[in-house]
Amino acid sequence: MSNYPTSIEYIKAGTLRALAVTGATRSELLPNVPTMGDFLPGYEASAVNGIGAPRNTSSEFVDRLNREINAGLAEPRIKTRIAELGFMVLALAPADYGKIQRCRNR
Repeated sequence: MSNYPTSIEYIKAGTLRALAVTGATRSELLPNVPTMGDFLPGYEASAVNGIGAPRNTSSEFVDRLNREINAGLAEPRIKTRIAELGFMVLALAPADYGKIQRCRNR
């Protein structure tokens, strides 16, 4: 198994054959590649990346950091590059990101 950033260029060049993707749905970058769930119903493995701050960081600072990061993620050039690497941009509020992390850590 490999992740998109380290393998996508090889897949596009035809030197590596993708057998399946591990997400719940097919990848926009590799629409003809099935999901693992097609072979093993219920299978899904994905990762969420984000930026954290120490627990005692002021809410004002966290809110400003969140606004600035989300503004950057909305920039077309950045959004396009992230998509080219096989990632999906989720510009979330801090509480929503926290919910995702709590669900994933169960």
